[in-house]
Amino acid sequence: MREFWFASEGARLYAVEDGSGPAIIVLHGGGGDHHAVLPIAAPLTTRYRVIAPDLRGSGKSWCGDPLTWDRLADDVEALMKHLGLERAFIGGMSMGTGVALRLAQRRAQRAAALLLISPFYAGEDKGLTENQAAIFRALEPCIEKARIEGFEAFRPLYQQRGMEQIFNAMIASGDLASYLATNRFMASGAQPLKSTADLTVLAMPTLLMPGNDLMHPPEVSDRYATAIPNCTVADLPASLDIDTRNLEISKAMGKFCAQISVA
Repeated sequence: MREFWFASEGARLYAVEDGSGPAIIVLHGGGGDHHAVLPIAAPLTTRYRVIAPDLRGSGKSWCGDPLTWDRLADDVEALMKHLGLERAFIGGMSMGTGVALRLAQRRAQRAAALLLISPFYAGEDKGLTENQAAIFRALEPCIEKARIEGFEAFRPLYQQRGMEQIFNAMIASGDLASYLATNRFMASGAQPLKSTADLTVLAMPTLLMPGNDLMHPPEVSDRYATAIPNCTVADLPASLDIDTRNLEISKAMGKFCAQISVA
């Protein structure tokens, strides 16, 4: 796996890549870094060039400035320019789906296809579900405690979700100011979509891998599946354990991308 840095709007951002072939960019979710997508990305490297950046304000991509969806999307385009990529398959997980969608809205020509894993955001017209709002409210006291406790203020949230190992890997190279910027952005509830209309204009092929928990409710995935014109929904039984689910997502992505030309 190759590590590299690239510049975007005054920030020095980090990414890893592995494999060869058509390029797939996979964007992690909020509160994580590129490690979160490696279980999905790794099996694809036998046929694809898989690129996994740390989003601005996450992992080694240190930046404590306020985040916006446009800035995050522009960072992905800067990554593509750095690598000399005119087009790529653009994938995202959870919050990463929001970045992928905003890039597709702003620079549709960059996306050979969208790969949306467990989408979170229903749009400004719908807002957050009660459960999503409650999860984001839980961030607020952690943000306040972080002034004294640092990263450790957030550890209970990861323990509850069985993600403490990912948390440990993340904070080993993380920056508190950056991490707080990301969590403030998530807690704000900012949406990458205004309404369903933003989904109906997406012309590129899209693979949707529905969410199956309170953070990524099925009703959000259903909204996407109905509104996106050229949308294929992966068959992912809700009963799958996390390792099997990741493997099935990887297989679905590989099969889907094999049918589409990046040129």
